[in-house]
Formats: sequence, C-alpha cells, structure tokens
Amino acid sequence: MSDNHAAVEAALEEMITAARAHLAAVRDAKGEVDSDEVWRAYVAFNNAAVTYDDALSETYGEPLPWEVEPIDLEKADRFMADLVAAEQAPTDPHPRVISVRQRRDYLIPSVSALINAAELARREAGLSDGDTEPVATVADALLELLQSSDGSLAALDIPELEPLDGIVTVAEVENSLEPDDFDESDANGPFTLGAQDKLVARLDEHLNGDIMEDQD
Repeated sequence: MSDNHAAVEAALEEMITAARAHLAAVRDAKGEVDSDEVWRAYVAFNNAAVTYDDALSETYGEPLPWEVEPIDLEKADRFMADLVAAEQAPTDPHPRVISVRQRRDYLIPSVSALINAAELARREAGLSDGDTEPVATVADALLELLQSSDGSLAALDIPELEPLDGIVTVAEVENSLEPDDFDESDANGPFTLGAQDKLVARLDEHLNGDIMEDQD
C-alpha cells in the first residue's frame, strides 16, 4: 500500500467518523432548530469531506460525486451571529407607539327597535341561553352588537342606528394603553393624551360624505 493510498484511506475514515458524528448530533437534537451541536458536526463533516476529496483527486484524479467547499467555523459563526443580530435589530432607531381614536355618533330613532336588533344579533351569534339577562338599555344593546361581531364597529352599521358625523385622530404616544390603569367609571382617562404625546393627524367624517383631513 502506497503512502498516498494510506492518506486517502485515512481521510476516508475521518470523513466516515465525521458523518456518524453528524448523524448522532441530528438524532440527539430531536428536531431542534438551529442546534449548535448539529451545526458544528455539519461543519466537521463538510471539512472532512473536503480533505478526502482533495486526497482522492490528488492520488487518483477522481473527485467526490458531490461538490464541497471548506467552511471556516469561526467566520461562519460570526456571519450567523451578525445575521441574527440584523434580524432582531429594529429597522427604525426611533420606534413609536401610535394611538388611533375614533368617535362615531348615532341617532336612535327607536330604542325598542335597537334592543330587538341586539337580541337578534345575540341569538344569531349563539350568545343567548336560559340564564342570559335580557337586553334592557341602549348601552346593553350596543355592547351586544359589538360582542356579536368580536368588537368590530361594523356591527353598528344597521338600520336601527342612523350615523351622524364622526372623527378619527392619530397620535404618537409614549406608552401603550393599559386598561386596568383606569377605573370603569373613568370615561375620559383612557383617551386623554399625556404631556409627551402628540397628535399627528385628524380625519373629520361628515354625514354628507365629505371628508376633511387636518394633519400637523
């Protein structure tokens, strides 16, 4: 056996050992994504295949049936760390919280008709049972309509409510809303801008269909 052939045999054994180590790492990871052990075993397997490919080509002029390129583990680790950091870093160095606030007014031609519409919406949404209190007030009716559509204001677009003018405001705020910070009886607190908050846009909605937008 020539020295060159012995080197090829040794490189082959190293590649086989690295392949088995890679398989063991994959098995032990049990599907874990981005496993460090699997990655390092992959690099070792790849580089062992490169060494065997070089020895095979130099000795017999025959390459592996697949292409392999050496991987610098330290450079690859730095590249992956930079990539992860770039994905996690905010794209905007000045993140903001935006607060959208809307007021919509309605005329109620018939309270009894509105209550009946709310009762119907409750039944159609499957929210009614034997222990459910009947809808008795305008406030109850509006809440039932909103709950039947998961809080969407589109639920108020019914014949029993005639829309009047409305307004939408957009503000940059320092902190997001924490509902538990306000008493249930506090109607103004959740909508009051703080000292550092800033109104950035306002949209007036008119019943006649004309919309005027004022923006700072």
